[in-house]
Amino acid sequence: TPAVRSIRPYPTSQQYLYAMKEDLAEWLKELYDLDIGVGTFVEVLETGVVLCSHANNVTQVAGEFAHTYPDMARHLCLPTAGVTCNLTAQPGTFQARDNVSNFIQWCRKEMDIKDVLMFETEDLVLRKNEKNFVLCLLELARRASRFGMRAPTLVQHLVSRCTCPVQFPMIKISEGKYRVGDSDTLIFVRILREHVMVRVGGGWDTLEHYLDKHDPCRCTSLSHKQAKSPQQQVQHEVWLCPASKVAARVPQPRLLVSRSQSPLPPVTW
Repeated sequence: TPAVRSIRPYPTSQQYLYAMKEDLAEWLKELYDLDIGVGTFVEVLETGVVLCSHANNVTQVAGEFAHTYPDMARHLCLPTAGVTCNLTAQPGTFQARDNVSNFIQWCRKEMDIKDVLMFETEDLVLRKNEKNFVLCLLELARRASRFGMRAPTLVQHLVSRCTCPVQFPMIKISEGKYRVGDSDTLIFVRILREHVMVRVGGGWDTLEHYLDKHDPCRCTSLSHKQAKSPQQQVQHEVWLCPASKVAARVPQPRLLVSRSQSPLPPVTW
Protein backbone atom coordinates (compact mmCIF):
# COMPACT_ATOMS: atom_id res chain seq x y z
CA THR A 1 0.00 0.00 0.00
CA PRO A 2 1.44 3.42 -0.90
CA ALA A 3 2.33 5.66 2.01
CA VAL A 4 -0.27 8.25 2.91
CA ARG A 5 1.14 11.71 2.35
CA SER A 6 0.03 15.08 3.62
CA ILE A 7 -1.53 17.62 1.29
CA ARG A 8 1.13 19.92 -0.14
CA PRO A 9 0.73 23.06 -2.23
CA TYR A 10 2.17 23.05 -5.73
CA PRO A 11 5.84 24.04 -5.45
CA THR A 12 5.84 26.44 -8.44
CA SER A 13 3.38 28.79 -10.11
CA GLN A 14 3.77 26.92 -13.41
CA GLN A 15 2.72 23.64 -11.84
CA TYR A 16 -0.24 25.37 -10.20
CA LEU A 17 -1.23 26.94 -13.53
CA TYR A 18 -0.95 23.53 -15.20
CA ALA A 19 -3.25 22.01 -12.56
CA MET A 20 -5.84 24.78 -13.05
CA LYS A 21 -5.81 24.35 -16.83
CA GLU A 22 -6.12 20.59 -16.45
CA ASP A 23 -9.13 20.99 -14.15
CA LEU A 24 -10.83 23.53 -16.43
CA ALA A 25 -10.20 21.39 -19.52
CA GLU A 26 -11.81 18.36 -17.89
CA TRP A 27 -14.75 20.49 -16.75
CA LEU A 28 -15.37 21.99 -20.22
CA LYS A 29 -14.99 18.57 -21.81
CA GLU A 30 -17.74 17.15 -19.59
CA LEU A 31 -19.99 20.21 -19.93
CA TYR A 32 -19.92 20.54 -23.70
CA ASP A 33 -18.46 17.26 -24.97
CA LEU A 34 -15.39 19.07 -26.30
CA ASP A 35 -12.17 17.51 -27.55
CA ILE A 36 -10.00 19.50 -25.13
CA GLY A 37 -7.11 18.71 -22.83
CA VAL A 38 -4.48 20.60 -20.92
CA GLY A 39 -2.21 20.51 -24.00
CA THR A 40 -4.85 21.98 -26.33
CA PHE A 41 -6.55 24.23 -23.77
CA VAL A 42 -5.68 27.57 -25.37
CA GLU A 43 -6.03 26.34 -28.96
CA VAL A 44 -9.62 25.23 -28.40
CA LEU A 45 -10.64 28.47 -26.68
CA GLU A 46 -8.67 31.14 -28.57
CA THR A 47 -11.38 31.81 -31.20
CA GLY A 48 -13.81 32.80 -28.43
CA VAL A 49 -16.56 30.57 -29.82
CA VAL A 50 -16.60 28.21 -26.82
CA LEU A 51 -16.32 31.15 -24.43
CA CYS A 52 -19.31 32.96 -25.92
CA SER A 53 -21.35 29.76 -26.02
CA HIS A 54 -20.50 29.18 -22.37
CA ALA A 55 -21.57 32.74 -21.50
CA ASN A 56 -24.92 32.18 -23.21
CA ASN A 57 -25.34 28.88 -21.38
CA VAL A 58 -24.61 30.54 -18.03
CA THR A 59 -27.20 33.22 -18.82
CA GLN A 60 -29.78 30.55 -19.66
CA VAL A 61 -29.12 28.64 -16.43
CA ALA A 62 -29.38 31.90 -14.47
CA GLY A 63 -32.77 32.60 -16.03
CA GLU A 64 -34.02 29.13 -15.12
CA PHE A 65 -32.73 29.58 -11.57
CA ALA A 66 -34.49 32.95 -11.22
CA HIS A 67 -37.75 31.41 -12.41
CA THR A 68 -37.51 28.41 -10.07
CA TYR A 69 -36.04 30.14 -7.00
CA PRO A 70 -37.14 33.81 -7.16
CA ASP A 71 -36.43 34.47 -3.47
CA MET A 72 -32.82 33.31 -3.76
CA ALA A 73 -32.36 35.06 -7.10
CA ARG A 74 -33.15 38.45 -5.56
CA HIS A 75 -29.99 38.20 -3.48
CA LEU A 76 -27.71 37.32 -6.39
CA CYS A 77 -26.21 39.20 -9.31
CA LEU A 78 -27.59 37.16 -12.20
CA PRO A 79 -26.75 37.70 -15.88
CA THR A 80 -29.73 38.65 -18.02
CA ALA A 81 -28.12 39.24 -21.43
CA GLY A 82 -26.17 36.85 -23.63
CA VAL A 83 -23.33 37.44 -26.07
CA THR A 84 -23.22 37.76 -29.84
CA CYS A 85 -20.74 35.37 -31.43
CA ASN A 86 -19.22 34.64 -34.83
CA LEU A 87 -19.30 30.84 -34.91
CA THR A 88 -16.96 30.63 -37.93
CA ALA A 89 -14.13 32.70 -36.44
CA GLN A 90 -10.62 31.37 -37.10
CA PRO A 91 -7.65 31.65 -34.70
CA GLY A 92 -5.83 34.99 -34.79
CA THR A 93 -8.46 36.76 -36.91
CA PHE A 94 -10.40 39.92 -36.18
CA GLN A 95 -13.54 37.82 -35.71
CA ALA A 96 -11.80 35.77 -33.01
CA ARG A 97 -10.67 38.94 -31.23
CA ASP A 98 -14.21 40.30 -31.45
CA ASN A 99 -15.62 37.12 -29.89
CA VAL A 100 -13.11 37.24 -27.04
CA SER A 101 -13.77 40.95 -26.52
CA ASN A 102 -17.53 40.31 -26.32
CA PHE A 103 -16.93 37.60 -23.72
CA ILE A 104 -14.75 39.94 -21.66
CA GLN A 105 -17.39 42.68 -21.70
CA TRP A 106 -20.04 40.15 -20.69
CA CYS A 107 -17.93 39.00 -17.73
CA ARG A 108 -17.55 42.59 -16.55
CA LYS A 109 -21.12 43.77 -17.13
CA GLU A 110 -23.27 40.69 -16.53
CA MET A 111 -21.15 38.78 -13.98
CA ASP A 112 -19.55 41.78 -12.25
CA ILE A 113 -16.09 40.20 -12.31
CA LYS A 114 -13.54 42.71 -11.04
CA ASP A 115 -10.59 43.91 -13.12
CA VAL A 116 -8.06 42.16 -10.89
CA LEU A 117 -9.52 38.83 -12.09
CA MET A 118 -10.03 39.83 -15.73
CA PHE A 119 -7.87 39.33 -18.80
CA GLU A 120 -7.36 41.26 -22.02
CA THR A 121 -8.03 40.03 -25.56
CA GLU A 122 -4.29 39.82 -26.29
CA ASP A 123 -3.75 37.65 -23.22
CA LEU A 124 -5.63 34.83 -24.94
CA VAL A 125 -5.30 35.51 -28.67
CA LEU A 126 -1.54 36.20 -28.50
CA ARG A 127 -1.05 34.09 -25.35
CA LYS A 128 0.49 36.95 -23.42
CA ASN A 129 -0.97 36.06 -20.04
CA GLU A 130 -2.56 32.63 -19.66
CA LYS A 131 -2.70 33.02 -15.89
CA ASN A 132 -5.17 35.92 -15.99
CA PHE A 133 -7.32 34.08 -18.51
CA VAL A 134 -7.44 30.96 -16.34
CA LEU A 135 -8.22 32.95 -13.18
CA CYS A 136 -11.10 34.69 -14.97
CA LEU A 137 -12.63 31.36 -16.00
CA LEU A 138 -12.34 30.05 -12.44
CA GLU A 139 -13.98 33.18 -11.03
CA LEU A 140 -16.78 32.94 -13.58
CA ALA A 141 -17.32 29.31 -12.60
CA ARG A 142 -17.35 30.23 -8.91
CA ARG A 143 -20.02 32.89 -9.41
CA ALA A 144 -22.11 30.69 -11.71
CA SER A 145 -22.02 27.84 -9.19
CA ARG A 146 -24.16 30.02 -6.90
CA PHE A 147 -27.14 29.54 -9.18
CA GLY A 148 -26.67 25.92 -10.13
CA MET A 149 -23.97 25.73 -12.81
CA ARG A 150 -21.72 22.72 -12.48
CA ALA A 151 -18.31 23.86 -11.28
CA PRO A 152 -14.73 22.64 -11.81
CA THR A 153 -13.18 20.65 -8.98
CA LEU A 154 -11.10 23.60 -7.77
CA VAL A 155 -14.21 25.76 -7.52
CA GLN A 156 -16.17 23.03 -5.74
CA HIS A 157 -13.29 22.94 -3.28
CA LEU A 158 -13.69 26.66 -2.56
CA VAL A 159 -17.48 26.88 -2.33
CA SER A 160 -17.71 23.86 -0.02
CA ARG A 161 -15.28 25.17 2.57
CA CYS A 162 -16.45 25.28 6.16
CA THR A 163 -17.53 28.72 7.46
CA CYS A 164 -18.28 27.66 11.04
CA PRO A 165 -16.71 29.87 13.77
CA VAL A 166 -15.48 26.70 15.51
CA GLN A 167 -14.17 24.35 12.88
CA PHE A 168 -13.96 20.58 12.92
CA PRO A 169 -10.29 19.68 13.37
CA MET A 170 -8.48 16.84 11.65
CA ILE A 171 -4.90 16.77 12.90
CA LYS A 172 -2.18 14.52 11.55
CA ILE A 173 -0.39 12.63 14.34
CA SER A 174 1.83 10.43 12.19
CA GLU A 175 1.77 8.72 8.80
CA GLY A 176 -1.74 7.31 8.38
CA LYS A 177 -2.90 8.37 11.87
CA TYR A 178 -5.13 11.40 12.55
CA ARG A 179 -6.97 12.88 15.54
CA VAL A 180 -10.46 14.10 14.63
CA GLY A 181 -12.99 16.36 16.33
CA ASP A 182 -12.71 17.75 19.84
CA SER A 183 -12.06 14.36 21.44
CA ASP A 184 -8.92 12.26 21.55
CA THR A 185 -10.35 9.86 18.96
CA LEU A 186 -7.71 8.55 16.58
CA ILE A 187 -8.46 7.24 13.12
CA PHE A 188 -6.21 5.11 10.94
CA VAL A 189 -6.25 5.99 7.25
CA ARG A 190 -5.10 3.76 4.41
CA ILE A 191 -5.36 3.91 0.62
CA LEU A 192 -7.14 0.94 -0.94
CA ARG A 193 -7.00 1.06 -4.74
CA GLU A 194 -8.42 4.52 -5.51
CA HIS A 195 -10.24 4.97 -2.18
CA VAL A 196 -9.10 6.52 1.09
CA MET A 197 -10.32 4.24 3.86
CA VAL A 198 -10.71 4.62 7.64
CA ARG A 199 -10.52 1.76 10.12
CA VAL A 200 -13.91 1.60 11.91
CA GLY A 201 -14.51 -1.16 14.44
CA GLY A 202 -13.74 -4.43 12.75
CA GLY A 203 -14.07 -3.07 9.22
CA TRP A 204 -13.34 -0.14 6.94
CA ASP A 205 -15.28 2.94 5.83
CA THR A 206 -14.44 5.61 3.27
CA LEU A 207 -12.93 8.75 4.75
CA GLU A 208 -15.49 11.01 3.06
CA HIS A 209 -18.36 8.99 4.55
CA TYR A 210 -16.72 9.01 7.97
CA LEU A 211 -16.32 12.80 7.86
CA ASP A 212 -19.90 13.27 6.63
CA LYS A 213 -21.12 11.45 9.75
CA HIS A 214 -18.83 13.15 12.28
CA ASP A 215 -18.29 16.72 11.04
CA PRO A 216 -21.24 18.89 12.22
CA CYS A 217 -20.55 21.48 9.54
CA ARG A 218 -23.50 22.68 7.46
CA CYS A 219 -23.10 23.57 3.78
CA THR A 220 -23.85 27.23 2.97
CA SER A 221 -23.70 27.02 -0.82
CA LEU A 222 -26.89 28.24 -2.50
CA SER A 223 -26.51 25.75 -5.33
CA HIS A 224 -26.22 23.00 -2.72
CA LYS A 225 -29.26 24.23 -0.79
CA GLN A 226 -31.48 24.26 -3.85
CA ALA A 227 -31.06 20.50 -4.21
CA LYS A 228 -30.73 19.48 -0.58
CA SER A 229 -32.14 20.40 2.79
CA PRO A 230 -30.25 23.18 4.62
CA GLN A 231 -29.72 20.68 7.43
CA GLN A 232 -27.88 18.24 5.13
CA GLN A 233 -24.29 17.67 6.17
CA VAL A 234 -21.59 18.92 3.85
CA GLN A 235 -20.37 16.27 1.44
CA HIS A 236 -16.64 15.74 1.68
CA GLU A 237 -14.65 14.65 -1.33
CA VAL A 238 -11.47 12.72 -0.65
CA TRP A 239 -9.59 11.02 -3.43
CA LEU A 240 -6.19 9.81 -4.53
CA CYS A 241 -4.98 11.35 -7.75
CA PRO A 242 -1.87 10.60 -9.80
CA ALA A 243 1.11 12.90 -9.78
CA SER A 244 1.08 15.80 -12.20
CA LYS A 245 2.84 15.32 -15.52
CA VAL A 246 5.13 18.21 -14.57
CA ALA A 247 5.79 16.89 -11.08
CA ALA A 248 8.98 15.40 -9.72
CA ARG A 249 10.90 12.68 -11.55
CA VAL A 250 9.54 10.01 -9.16
CA PRO A 251 5.73 10.46 -9.07
CA GLN A 252 4.07 10.23 -5.69
CA PRO A 253 0.34 9.84 -5.02
CA ARG A 254 -1.43 12.89 -3.61
CA LEU A 255 -4.26 12.75 -1.08
CA LEU A 256 -6.77 15.53 -1.77
CA VAL A 257 -9.46 16.47 0.75
CA SER A 258 -11.93 19.09 -0.46
CA ARG A 259 -13.14 19.87 3.08
CA SER A 260 -10.17 22.21 3.69
CA GLN A 261 -11.27 24.77 6.27
CA SER A 262 -8.63 27.41 5.73
CA PRO A 263 -7.12 28.77 2.51
CA LEU A 264 -4.26 26.83 0.98
CA PRO A 265 -0.82 28.47 1.24
CA PRO A 266 -0.50 31.20 -1.42
CA VAL A 267 1.45 30.54 -4.58
CA THR A 268 3.87 33.27 -5.62
CA TRP A 269 3.27 34.13 -9.26
